[in-house]
Amino acid sequence: MPTLWVDADACPRVARDIIVRAAERTGTQAFFVANHQIPLPPSKWVKGLAVSHGFDAADNEIVQRLTPGDLLVTADLPLAMDALEKGAMVMTNRGEALTRDNIRARVQMRDFMETLRASGEHTSGPKGYSDSDRREFANALDRWLAKYMTSHKP
Repeated sequence: MPTLWVDADACPRVARDIIVRAAERTGTQAFFVANHQIPLPPSKWVKGLAVSHGFDAADNEIVQRLTPGDLLVTADLPLAMDALEKGAMVMTNRGEALTRDNIRARVQMRDFMETLRASGEHTSGPKGYSDSDRREFANALDRWLAKYMTSHKP
């Protein structure tokens, strides 16, 4: 049965709340993995997993536990690449699907922007989390859960 994994260190609270409600509504196991304890409501379906504070400890824990068909919510592109290699599906907390077809271009753009910043160029950071982002994420998560629920009926 597929599991929902959340790279919780950088997951906006509003996205976290959407995931909690969706997991409860559909009976889908969801794990929030972070370098610290994430406040979550008591739930049979939603669990927090705090890992050591080492570099990429949360990412490594997620990759180790992922199985093919699981869904990972993350904006971390190297983590997304590792998840895709393991056969998981990946979406950002804005509802954008990360796939084997688009991940390399995104990593190249991220690296290019890092090079610009290192050379002293001022670039803007990520835009704020908007109502539109919230809606897109909730809709994308609902689509994945509906597909998962249909394909796993007894």
